[in-house]
Amino acid sequence: MTESALPVWPKLYPDTHATGWLKCHNQDFKVVEIPLSLPCGEGEHIWLEIEKNGVNTGWIAKQLAELVGVKEMDVGYAGLKDRHAITRQWFSIYLPLVRLPNGEPDFSSIEKNEDGEQIRILQVTRHSKKLRRGELLGNRFEIRLRDISYREGGDKAALERNLEAVKQGGVPNYFGEQRFGHNGGNIEAARQMLTGEASVKNRSKKSIYLSAARSLIFNEVVAARIQQQTYSQVSEDDIAAEQQLNGQAIPTAPLWGRGRLQTQGDVLALETEIAERYADICDGLEHRGLNQERRAVIAGVENFTWQWSVSDSEMAASGDPAWQGTSGDDLTLCFSLPSGYYATSVIRELLSPLEKTPAWQTDNKPRTDDKP
Repeated sequence: MTESALPVWPKLYPDTHATGWLKCHNQDFKVVEIPLSLPCGEGEHIWLEIEKNGVNTGWIAKQLAELVGVKEMDVGYAGLKDRHAITRQWFSIYLPLVRLPNGEPDFSSIEKNEDGEQIRILQVTRHSKKLRRGELLGNRFEIRLRDISYREGGDKAALERNLEAVKQGGVPNYFGEQRFGHNGGNIEAARQMLTGEASVKNRSKKSIYLSAARSLIFNEVVAARIQQQTYSQVSEDDIAAEQQLNGQAIPTAPLWGRGRLQTQGDVLALETEIAERYADICDGLEHRGLNQERRAVIAGVENFTWQWSVSDSEMAASGDPAWQGTSGDDLTLCFSLPSGYYATSVIRELLSPLEKTPAWQTDNKPRTDDKP
């Protein structure tokens, strides 16, 4: 792997030679969190279900903390949600009733935003526990891919075949490119940190780099199993995942850390070869105290449906040459994935997504992921 560049991991299904525009509008990417459990209605923690449009999770957590006068660490949420989307998720705030002589706080003020971003408080209740990272079953997605187009050798029939294949056979459970940073820069940063070439004091960055390093090893094993066509069946050398796909056991790949690999035979040989290829990263992960874990090689895509529609005319009317030559069709995908699984793994098996912010959308307003 070259510096600051990711390998090109193989797809599971044939290339459809299709492209489509992703996230032209926030409403093109909708996510609803599926909670692990619902609040009971009483306790020392306020729980809020919030729909956000155009702001990120961390910014809302900061606003909630400032509004009620607590530290940001007292605000919990199960996972980060994309800013350029419409998403629903739960937040918790540690705020015992004894601290509230005047009754429960009014959260309506955070719904007001002069910049056009939208925040809606859907529910406010209480619970006995803080909401912590990873405490969710999964997410439901509704994703609209606009202006589908086909290169030579591709057509709608090929895309339909892959849609059916994904519904039946799932997708490679790759970690998404966002895990690795711009041009895979988190991998090089992780390597330098793990080998001692660079010192990283920020806890958040340390966590990001460690996650990127483990994700790289996992993705490389998944890619090798797809190339060897050993991704779908559990052999006697494998360790199976807890979940199944269509009643069949799913093989797993390692999330690297301390401890010996429990696989055997050809599977052990494959995982060992990849670990040796990235020996500096794997050795560094072991010395950071992380333990060996396993993750399913294939992700089942639950409740998967799709619908074709005619594209909105405003894109073609924009005059942007990038929109020319398209089919005039939009494709809307609806599906659910377990916690920690990536919608991008579904999309990449269908087409090559294009992302841009058209001139008719920006109004010359800068957009960044770290500011509201």
